[in-house]
Amino acid sequence: MSDEAASAVLAGLDALRGDVEDWYRDLHAHPELGFAEHRTAAEVAGKLRACGYEVTTGIGGTGVVGVLVHGTGPVVLLRAELDALPLRERTGLPYASRAGGDGAEGRAVMHACGHDVHMACLLGAAHLMAAAPGAWQGTLVVLFQPAEESGAGARAMIADGLAERIPAPDIALAQHVFHAPAGYVGTRAGSFLAAADTLRVVLHGRGAHGSKPEASVDPVVLAAMVVLRLQTIVARELAAAEQAVVTVGSIRAGEGANVIPESAELLVNVRAFDEDVRARVIEAVGRMVRAECAASRAPREPEIEHLSSFPATRNDPEATARVAAAFGRHFADAVRAERLTPSDDFTEIPRALGAPSTFWVIGGTDPAAYAAAERAGTLAADVPVNHSPRFAPVLQPTLDTGVRALVVAALAWLAPPAA
Repeated sequence: MSDEAASAVLAGLDALRGDVEDWYRDLHAHPELGFAEHRTAAEVAGKLRACGYEVTTGIGGTGVVGVLVHGTGPVVLLRAELDALPLRERTGLPYASRAGGDGAEGRAVMHACGHDVHMACLLGAAHLMAAAPGAWQGTLVVLFQPAEESGAGARAMIADGLAERIPAPDIALAQHVFHAPAGYVGTRAGSFLAAADTLRVVLHGRGAHGSKPEASVDPVVLAAMVVLRLQTIVARELAAAEQAVVTVGSIRAGEGANVIPESAELLVNVRAFDEDVRARVIEAVGRMVRAECAASRAPREPEIEHLSSFPATRNDPEATARVAAAFGRHFADAVRAERLTPSDDFTEIPRALGAPSTFWVIGGTDPAAYAAAERAGTLAADVPVNHSPRFAPVLQPTLDTGVRALVVAALAWLAPPAA
């Protein structure tokens, strides 16, 4: 990439900034759940067609791909996500979500993970690249993926023939906003994001009147014992140098205070960077659940169902070095990031397409607010993280940084025109 090419493409950002911010506000105000992103996909597709992309919709359900060809050269794929989360927003923003979900359950929906940022930034980068054809040559593929939060969206696009619908990429690139100061850009070679698995555990007891606990096998008490026991996996079964997270994110049991129910359901989330650690933790979950059920004289074996799985994100070393060098020339706050325990299904796409990939993160927190919380030692309490109902990236410099990062990374591959 020449710095001149980046300067030529990004020269249009000042004029486009207001549009990018408006796109973000609109996307944030109208979130949709995975595989139900119909309005979102239509908005994205319309904006891509307006600046000259050849657009294909409905890939994997609601996925959208835009292709722009400027002569011969490398094929670069940039990816963003379409879906939001089933969460009631508490940011107080004037453009806060009032969405009620897919209608089936009336759930509140919110862009609490930053996918609205990712879409707005990718649309901005797509427009800038289309407006500066003299600065680069090659093929740009912009991919908007459904259902990232469930881990099913990338696989759905692949199963729906993604490889036959787009030019084969030479490199696949993606980014994610998180709770670092806005303006921050970070990546690292090799292991970056954790693998993740979600398990549904059903514990079977024997119901009874609340006044007669001796007649029951109480699944609520059993669930409490399981939750506590699972905390020992990381604390007592892994070495200090091994990293994993075990979270029980949901417990459901019973309807009344004086009724001991028949069953309890737990949703368990496991995260690990290493495949061996991942397998050992999942085995330990099953072993401990079954042991606690035996200790409680449960009348039936527990049900353990694997609901979803995300691959670990491992950045290609050569591709990451190339992007990091470009970021280092362009951003004042480009750093080598630490490994992060969140997960993403992005790597399913380059793996299926046979392309190297790299993934980076950008900050979205007001820098002054972040610095104040850091000085006070209150980052955990005062800086909302992804998936919080109060997660609200500041518009700037978050959006500018995201647009710039995508353009700069893409131009690390797309060749300048022949003289």
